[in-house]
This record gives sequence, C-alpha cells and structure tokens, in this order.
Amino acid sequence: MKCDTLMIHYGELSTKGENKRAFIRELAKNIRHALKDFPTLEITYDRDHTYVKLHDEPVEEVLPRLQGVSGIQRISLVYQSPKDWDILKDNALSLLLQEQGKTFKVRARRADKTYPIHSMEMMQKLGEYLLEHSNFTVDVHQPDVVLNVEIRQDAAYLYAHSYPGAGGYPLGMNGKAMMMLSGGIDSPVAAYLLLRRGIRIEALHFAAPPYTSDAVLDKLKDILAQLNVYQSDIRLNIVPFTKLQLAIYQNVDEPYCITIMRRMMYRIADRVAKSHHCLALASGESVGQVASQTLDSMIAINAVTNYPVLRPLAVSDKVETIELAKKIGTYDISIRPYEDCCTIFKPKKPKTKPKIEDCERYEKRFDYESLIDECVKNISVIIMEDGVATQYDHDDWLDRNAEEEK
Repeated sequence: MKCDTLMIHYGELSTKGENKRAFIRELAKNIRHALKDFPTLEITYDRDHTYVKLHDEPVEEVLPRLQGVSGIQRISLVYQSPKDWDILKDNALSLLLQEQGKTFKVRARRADKTYPIHSMEMMQKLGEYLLEHSNFTVDVHQPDVVLNVEIRQDAAYLYAHSYPGAGGYPLGMNGKAMMMLSGGIDSPVAAYLLLRRGIRIEALHFAAPPYTSDAVLDKLKDILAQLNVYQSDIRLNIVPFTKLQLAIYQNVDEPYCITIMRRMMYRIADRVAKSHHCLALASGESVGQVASQTLDSMIAINAVTNYPVLRPLAVSDKVETIELAKKIGTYDISIRPYEDCCTIFKPKKPKTKPKIEDCERYEKRFDYESLIDECVKNISVIIMEDGVATQYDHDDWLDRNAEEEK
C-alpha cells in the first residue's frame, strides 16, 4: 500500500475569514513555483487543504521544497481511500501494518458531516478492528503510531506521518519590505522571518570600499542564495557609502558617529523604498544588543523616516538567533571574517542615549543631502534568482529597465 499524496495543512490561514480564498490562491501559486521542476505532479486545493499528487515523483525531493514555502503549517503523506466503511477499515489496517512499533491510537475527523459514522464512533470502531487484526496494542497517551483518518467530500484520507512546514502566510500577501542586509548573523535571520510572514523582501547593503572587502558581496550572494529557498528572486541594492561615511567621521563628534551614520542609512533606505514600492523598512536590530540598538537610539534613528520599521529580532535572544541561522543555512556564511561598514569605523564610546536635537545640530555641519543623492545615483544591483547571481552596475541596470519598459 503506497501513500502517494501530500496533504498540506494551512495553519494560520484558518483565521483569515473572507480573505482566506485569496491567501489560498496565492499559496497554491507559490507551491506550483516551488515544484516547477517536477512535471508530473498534480496540484489541487480547497478551503481546508492543498493536495499534491506525487505520481512518479520522489517524495524525498518534493517534501523539502514544500517545507520552504511560507504559509504551510504541516505536510502529511496520505493514502486516498474510498469512504465505504469495509474498504476504509481494511486500508487503515494495511497502513498500520506497514509501520514500525507496538502501540497505536486512532485520530479521526469527519469534515463531511453527511458521513453516517461520527468521529468518536469512528475512532472506537476502527481502533477495535485494528486491535483485533494486528499485534499492535492501544496507547492513547504516547503511541508509537498515530493513525489519522479524515473523511472529506471526495474520499477518506489516511496518514501516519506529518512533517513541519515554514508556517506563517503565503509570500507576497503582506507586501514588500526594504531589508537592510549587513552580512552578519542577524539580518539574514530577520529577512527569513519576514518571508515567513508573507512579506517579500528587497535588500539594501551599504558598501565602503576600500575599507570593506569585495568578499562581503560574495557572502551576501551566498546568504541570498539560501534565502532563495523561500523567495526565488531577490534584488540586492549596493549603496556606495564611503564618501558619506567619511564625511560623518570628519564632522561629527565620535560618540554620535554611529547614530548619525544609521540616520543616513535610513534616509537612503527610505528614498530607495519609495521608488521601489516597498511598504516598510526592515533590519536585524535587537533591542540593547549594541549602542545603536537601544530604545533611545532607535527613536533618534527612526525620526528620519515615516516608514514603519520592522525589527523581527527586536526581543530575540542571541542564542535563539544563532540557532535559527543554523537552521536556515546562513550561520556558517555570516561568520566568515569579512567586515561591513558598521564595524570598520566603530567608535570607542558610542552614545547610547542620543538626542534628536543633537543629531540635527551635527548634521548641519555638512551637506549630507548632496552626498545622499550621490549614493542613490550610483547604486549597483545584484539579482539573485534561484541561487544564481546577475550583477549590474548603475548604468547597466538603467539600460535593462529601459529595455523592459519598451
């Protein structure tokens, strides 16, 4: 007896009420994209589940693809059975006999309310039949095998194995955010958490050559390749930040340099986000982790933008962040010893409680607006699509956009 269908459980989508249909359609589209390399799969969906008929495709290759799709709570490997009771109980027995272990319990759900056997009665009758015709015994608390039965309109679905999904909402249902990506441990994890909530990301990185190495860009490409599992195409905007950063350190007292630098980054991110139709800015900041991430610092930095600033790691413990980085495959990339512009010019005693009026006083010392214009004008772009990087300088990117508009 072969289980040849994957049944996808929606999880949080059950809370979406009248919008649930749109969420499910978007999820189905994302599933089809994730499984585009498997031509014989058959994908259908309804309000309660999406079904992937495997046919001849290997489940061990299909399953990991599905586990990277946000909006999926759980994936069950199921056998589709007729609802006729005599056939159903024999199929349930065949499925149980394939399992390893000594104890079992039955869990039943009757979605088709016209089916004549109620859920509790089904669990009792099926449990008695399996007990009588197998060497298994019943353990309702810690069984070796949980045999699930779902009675739906079209068929009965039997399964004993489920696998975790990414959870959250379908990618794209909650708009797009401009993610400030440093190459460290935190920001890739924050990006993943945004993706899991259905928010598409576009990335922004501040480069400071010759003080930072080009190897940082290789790190970022590898990080984005890992994130391509969850969003197949990600645009990385590389901001040439050296000139502006040097101006900050020439005109601002050292304790305020980091705060002013972050304010400039947020001004640039704000401008790029507007032109790229983003609905929020995002970062990997965690409250109190460094001087620029105290609540006082965040107030001073946020003052330069009207965008909501999403900080998925705001209250996360660093150990938790590291564990999640390892889970999504970015940790070993992030710890490569190449520094970004935030660490190169790190002051000895940064201000932890900066005042907005002091920030504004320092910023009047130099023409930062023209320097921001220059930064934005010279942004270069890397498109990471399914793990493959395509790089454009600013002029090449403008030429490409002009061609696409034609």
